[in-house]
Amino acid sequence: MKKKITLKDILILQAVIAIYTLSTVMAKLASGHPTLSLNFFLFYGAELAILAIYALLWQQMIKKFELSIAYTNRAMALLWSLIWAGVIFHDKITLKNIIGVALVITGTIIVNGGQQKEELCDEA
Repeated sequence: MKKKITLKDILILQAVIAIYTLSTVMAKLASGHPTLSLNFFLFYGAELAILAIYALLWQQMIKKFELSIAYTNRAMALLWSLIWAGVIFHDKITLKNIIGVALVITGTIIVNGGQQKEELCDEA
């Protein structure tokens, strides 16, 4: 059984997920340059480096969390992607985008909260 999940653990998990979503930012930046150009290779290389770092960090996360909790939290990548889209690329964020992400966040909170209730029941 995994140890009790704290808010700090969830925040670390979210940081790892945010790092993962930065790989898509690098991919989009690479796509804005001619294939085989220096900038294309720099952004594509950055994407691969981010994915390598993420893979190492993710392995640590699945040691710490139940697999169902870790993968449920990966859905929060939608939030991070929406943030990067607005902040970095100045994409239009629609009400549908916000509602969709809010539903994902709600589901993630329910799963995380349910895990902590199970842990309390197991301790009793």
